[in-house]
Amino acid sequence: MSAPYSSTAPRAPGASGGPALPTPGGPVPQAIVSEQANAERAMAAAMRSQRRQDFLFHKVTLFFALSVLLVLAGIIVSLVIGSLPAWREFGPGFVFNVEWDPVNDKYGALIAIVGTLVTSLLALAVAFPISFGIAVFLTEICPPWLRRPMGTAVELLAGVPSIIYGMWGLFVFAPFFAEVVQPFLAATLGQLPVVGKLFSGPMMGIGILTAALILAVMIIPFISSVMRDVFEVVPQVIKESAYGLGCTRWEVVRKIVLPYTRTGVVGGVMLGLGRALGETMAVTFVIGNAHNLSWSLFAPGNSIASTLANEFAEAESVLHQSSLFALGLILFVITFIVLSAAKLMLAGLKRREGASA
Repeated sequence: MSAPYSSTAPRAPGASGGPALPTPGGPVPQAIVSEQANAERAMAAAMRSQRRQDFLFHKVTLFFALSVLLVLAGIIVSLVIGSLPAWREFGPGFVFNVEWDPVNDKYGALIAIVGTLVTSLLALAVAFPISFGIAVFLTEICPPWLRRPMGTAVELLAGVPSIIYGMWGLFVFAPFFAEVVQPFLAATLGQLPVVGKLFSGPMMGIGILTAALILAVMIIPFISSVMRDVFEVVPQVIKESAYGLGCTRWEVVRKIVLPYTRTGVVGGVMLGLGRALGETMAVTFVIGNAHNLSWSLFAPGNSIASTLANEFAEAESVLHQSSLFALGLILFVITFIVLSAAKLMLAGLKRREGASA
């Protein structure tokens, strides 16, 4: 007796009218070949497009990077060319000469250099511990509800124009400094044998120390903002592990946070120092703008930036203009030396870390 018909019985390929499957070893249908060729062409076109995009992206970013170097080279060349008459006239002695006499066309840069370095270093000495305390408080101690408004306030201070600081320093801070702070410093530190010379002299409220304190107020927001950002990068699990081992908050900051963020901290300090070295308007308002050299921090003085701001528009002789260009070149060299020293210090710290490991 024959088996009943079943609808699930196997059928020969192509029996139901569908496309015949290729048999092993048989010819590949033309449709599949054309589909594979189209896919390969599309992939090749996409790869060519990606290569063109990568090439264009590389060249554009290279142009941006080289443009910075070109601008920097242009600034250096213009400063060198502009300062050549002064260097020919005065030679290297221009750096060590204290005379600045536009009437007789005799110029020296020592007073401006000393004023720039003293005000910047004093400002950094005042600003660094305050900025460090602000950053530690905001990241380690400050309650969460107060952290955001205080951080925003610090960042807003960084955006205040420098001329506002200068006006505030001249009309508000300088009178208070002359009436209250300078007499106190003269009566205390001014009585010491060696340091007393720094805190003696006329108490006018404007001078080297006033300019340094105004600069400190200006660079505190920059340094503290950078420090706060780098302190927040430290992984929380590392600090919690240190607390679990019994470390105090100061030990965590000193042994965990600072070593982990050393590069960022130095970068923030150098940013603040660079701002202090090149600050113009705020210093011009309160430094006194006097071409004299004195041991007293109360005495008026000058800086490179304030000299340029005061005299560049009024420079008539070629030698006067060239001397101002030479001052700009010296300021550029000082900034370059400071940044290079910071890079070398960081490289030395990394080498010592590798040796100790």
